[in-house]
Amino acid sequence: MRYRLEVRLTAADIGTRVVVRWRRPAAGGREEVADVLGILAAADDASFTVRRASGEIVVIPRERALAGKPVPPPPRRRARRTHDTERPGGEEQGNG
Repeated sequence: MRYRLEVRLTAADIGTRVVVRWRRPAAGGREEVADVLGILAAADDASFTVRRASGEIVVIPRERALAGKPVPPPPRRRARRTHDTERPGGEEQGNG
């Protein structure tokens, strides 16, 4: 099965979480394919600007973008239990 890569991002997507697959320069004058996940900060005829969760800003020239689309927000993190023997309500389990 073959998939058609398509950039489906516009200025209307600014402020939303997106993923962009692009050809970035690599060592030795080569190129490599990479994905950038983050908030679309800007989009125009020349480039896309994505802010990663780390705060890093990645500017992707439009002609290097292979695919791009809005994606859902990240899943919420679940609270971790602090003690394996603690029951809801503050009671502790016992053997008797």
